[in-house]
Amino acid sequence: MISETSRKYGILAVSTFAFTICFMIWMMFAVLGIPIKQMLHLNGAQFGLLASMPVLSGSLARLPLGMLTDRFGGRPVFFVLMLICIPAVFMLRYAHTYSQFLQLGFITGLLGGSFSVGIAYVSHWFDRSQQGFAMGIFGAGNSGAALTKLIAPILILTWGWQSVPVIYALILSVTAAIFGLIAQAEPRHVKQNLSGSTLTLRLILSPRVLRYCQYYSIVFGGYVALALWLTEYYIAQYGFSIQGAALLAACFSLPGGILRAVGGWISDRCGAHSVTWWVMWVSWLCLFVLSYPPTDLVIHGTTGVLALHIELHVVLFTVLMLMVGVAFAFGKASVFKYIADDYPEDMGIVSGIVGLAGGLGGFALPILFGWLQDLTRIRSSCFMLLFAIVSVSLIALYFSEIRHTPLLGQMGVHPYPTQPVPTTEE
Repeated sequence: MISETSRKYGILAVSTFAFTICFMIWMMFAVLGIPIKQMLHLNGAQFGLLASMPVLSGSLARLPLGMLTDRFGGRPVFFVLMLICIPAVFMLRYAHTYSQFLQLGFITGLLGGSFSVGIAYVSHWFDRSQQGFAMGIFGAGNSGAALTKLIAPILILTWGWQSVPVIYALILSVTAAIFGLIAQAEPRHVKQNLSGSTLTLRLILSPRVLRYCQYYSIVFGGYVALALWLTEYYIAQYGFSIQGAALLAACFSLPGGILRAVGGWISDRCGAHSVTWWVMWVSWLCLFVLSYPPTDLVIHGTTGVLALHIELHVVLFTVLMLMVGVAFAFGKASVFKYIADDYPEDMGIVSGIVGLAGGLGGFALPILFGWLQDLTRIRSSCFMLLFAIVSVSLIALYFSEIRHTPLLGQMGVHPYPTQPVPTTEE
């Protein structure tokens, strides 16, 4: 007889594995898009759209998938989602026009919606005191972004880019089979009425949920955007090969996924608002330095002309990106700790709303990165944009929470009661 503890941790393990594979495939255009860009002669904006198209569909799917999870449970929804996406992943091997890649990328991107399914599914197996840690473990599946940077370049160099969708479709098929055999129906799940648009509308318009959407749009949306963008950035800015660029980009993606579990554990003990506050400050400082473009200064001194060249060395650049990845990992966990505390009975719907906002950020940002680069001819303009967004998040966080809450004196005290949503908000 399997104990309840073994059962719930087994569910957590298989769900995290399945989400890691889904995220790996969701992010495959971060590497696969580079040979496609060269083959189709795409500009920065076109490449940004190609890379982020799966993110768009995955984002749009999160809310309805979250509602279906609340209605039918996580196991059947997660399993069917993987089965639906296998043919689209495989058919990418036969695409040869820009529109075909966009269409198949859109269908493949539905895998990104697995997050709102899995996060609600996993949370139902754990007590509230453990939910932050459990959701952090599950969210560590974001490390699939690093996994695709390690696997896809090897496949491309060995058998060509067409081998990537074929092998990824096979991996997804095996993953679906493993999940279907091991996963079990959760002990409870909220059976929402799918026609209950009043509840959903109230949640969407809730000031709290809107703030959580703002936070998540940078810590997750920014993470996804940079995971898609960094390989190309290393190639263009520092002249690396696709293998070297993908490996260095993985230094951002890997901790940004794995350390989410640590962020969940800290959020359980220190409070979601404390963790989020420091996440925003660390991100703000790092992005400020990353925003500065390579610059030549000519100073006319008393003894002649002094020429200075200012540029981030690749080692310092990678260290700063690592720090941003760690901060974003903690932030992703702390945002969902907010949700678990404030909306325990509506996890599927609220996580779908917040996940939708984060995913839309991940879709829009790569396009804006490419557009800004084409407009300004400055590669670091992507970090300038992220710096501005983090600044807005810091201001919102300060005026809504930090100003009213002792941050250091009462660590772990949530600024709002950890009860289900009242009928009126704030």
